[in-house]
Amino acid sequence: MVEVVIDDHHSGDEDGNGERIYNGFFYNDEIADRDLSDWEGDWQSVYPYLESENLDEVFESKASENDTMTAQAYKEYYTTGYETDLDRIVINDDTFTFYYEDENEVSAQYEYDGYEVLTYDRGNRGVRFIFKKVDGQAADMPEFIQFSDHSISPTDSAHFHLYWGDNRDELLEEVDHWPTYYPSELDASGLVHDILAH
Repeated sequence: MVEVVIDDHHSGDEDGNGERIYNGFFYNDEIADRDLSDWEGDWQSVYPYLESENLDEVFESKASENDTMTAQAYKEYYTTGYETDLDRIVINDDTFTFYYEDENEVSAQYEYDGYEVLTYDRGNRGVRFIFKKVDGQAADMPEFIQFSDHSISPTDSAHFHLYWGDNRDELLEEVDHWPTYYPSELDASGLVHDILAH
């Protein structure tokens, strides 16, 4: 007898709510504050993999399941979404360290600044969990960092979309550009497997 475990990235609950929430359909009373520990770890941008064509398999798979978008159209959509020069992020306790493609490295401490619920054109919703830079920290780190990872209550994140800048409200309006991060230990094949699981 062999036990097979399938990780579908939808919180693993037994009542099906995980998939519903992941797809952006939830009730306000299901939302709960989250600690930065939900995103603690060493994370890599997926954008370099897109540039090196390692994600072409993902776009071809998506196109095969959609009659209205080609693989090239998907690639263009995700190129806009993923584009960033922030290659790696390390989150430890209350500290973010950003590693840019030019090898510049900068860190600062952040504190929780609540969450905001967004409603998208398709009718589904998302939650941004927001962290604000602690006064007196590195000037070249953004004032605000916002997470979106399809979860709306405390849980360890498997990947996330990140938004950063100095204006909290303007960041909430950004829905076309969403740099995306997965664990740094994943290689190209592991990353493709994880993305296709969504």
